Amino acid sequence: MEPHQSHHSSQDQEMKAERVKDEKERLDQEPPYSIFSRGQRNLVVVIASLAALFSPLTANIYYPALTTLADDLHESLSKINLTITTYLIFQGLAPAFIGNLADETGRRPSYIICFIIYIGANVGLALLQNYPTLLVLRMVQSTGSSGTVALANALVSDVVTSADRGTAIGYAQMGATVGPAFGPIIGGLLTQFHGWRSIFWFLTAFSGLAFLFILVALPETCRKVVGNGSIPPPWWSVSLLSYLQLRKQRQHGTAPNHDTIKGLKARPNPLRSIYIILQKESGLLIFYAGTLFAGLYMVLSSMPALFGTNYHFNTLQIGLCYIPTGLGSMTASFVIGRLLNWNFRRHARRLGMEIVDGKQQDLTQFPIEAARLEVVFPLVYVAAATVIAYGWVMHSHTSLAGPVILLYLSTFCMSGSFTGLSTLVVDLNRESSGTATAAMNMMRCWLGAGGVAVVNPVLNAVGIGWVAVMVAAVWLLISPVAWLVIKRGPKWREEMRVKEAEKRERKEAERQAASGNEEG
Repeated sequence: MEPHQSHHSSQDQEMKAERVKDEKERLDQEPPYSIFSRGQRNLVVVIASLAALFSPLTANIYYPALTTLADDLHESLSKINLTITTYLIFQGLAPAFIGNLADETGRRPSYIICFIIYIGANVGLALLQNYPTLLVLRMVQSTGSSGTVALANALVSDVVTSADRGTAIGYAQMGATVGPAFGPIIGGLLTQFHGWRSIFWFLTAFSGLAFLFILVALPETCRKVVGNGSIPPPWWSVSLLSYLQLRKQRQHGTAPNHDTIKGLKARPNPLRSIYIILQKESGLLIFYAGTLFAGLYMVLSSMPALFGTNYHFNTLQIGLCYIPTGLGSMTASFVIGRLLNWNFRRHARRLGMEIVDGKQQDLTQFPIEAARLEVVFPLVYVAAATVIAYGWVMHSHTSLAGPVILLYLSTFCMSGSFTGLSTLVVDLNRESSGTATAAMNMMRCWLGAGGVAVVNPVLNAVGIGWVAVMVAAVWLLISPVAWLVIKRGPKWREEMRVKEAEKRERKEAERQAASGNEEG
């Protein structure tokens, strides 16, 4: 028995050594994943996070002004609330267009389109005089701001390898996670001291400065356009940073590496997001993430009514209660991203895979699903426990410290879960990361809108304690989906890889045939 086991052990070691040797040879021959320096990559992540802030900030800064708006426009509060529903609908729809456009034509043109639409909508909202204008411009405003969330993960995917992507996506999502926490505070202060119009003037000025920063500093990173950054972008997509980088390349005689262009260009198609949702692996992960988000959004959206009733807080005091949720999200961005990178490296060491800084690892035989989801599972289970505790603490009308601490823990765990799931979805869809993130955003917004629509009637019927139990129960019941992804995901991923490779070969053959006919 022992010689038999020893024979198998030596065979395994030989196979492992062969894999390590092959991977080392591949990495030696492969060009850098991105020619941007670490400082430039960090700048790209900062810009991604800043731009992604505007969608959730715009949604939440508006809430303290609802009553004042209804009074000034002489409309019912229910009609003003309709502008929230339409905002959420377009928040799910718009990224499907912007994300796919960014994957096919570049990141910078998409950012420029988003900010021009957004700034124009804010100016119109600051000057509006009637309800129909408010309803329409809120939809336009959502269209402009929501695409930036999808673009954030796409930027990270362009310049950061899988080994370091967890931390980078955590930082890139920080803007999107702190918006819901600080939006109500800013909105409450502006409305109280300067009126509701000041909200939109503030957003106009803030987004204008961010837009200027993007125009000057953000390089084009889309790998279908510039490869690893060594290929010059079209003249209309050159930032100051890109110009300096390209001039430096010319001085050093660095030649563009066209082999680093990933994927064939195609016409923008917003239905690609639906295609990704319908895939086995990505679709299950997107549905899982959307369900988690819907539950969290139900808890957060019920806070104004609960804190107002239980503690007799005014609008500004309720807004301050959102600070722990923002701190939880920010902490998760720092901590969970590092955990994701650590777990990736742990699996790489186990497989004998060498990680070279700046080189993309071959994930064909790598258990990327386990590397990401092993971090997500404990967070979901702890979040379920803390949400249940929060519900019954609020039900019991305890001191403020209890619910505030539990809100921090819940949002820490949920934000960390979103970071892990977002990173995995990007890993699985590296060539269409903007479209994949848009698909995730679509599911998240629409399930979140559904959760918000039902939370108040259910809250009135059974109370916050049982609402929290229901939310946690759904999270736990849906979790086996992720275990299924760990078990079956590698097989599904290989099937998808073969299918996409055949599709690319077919398209390339058709293109060559068409080119031959033209020459003939």
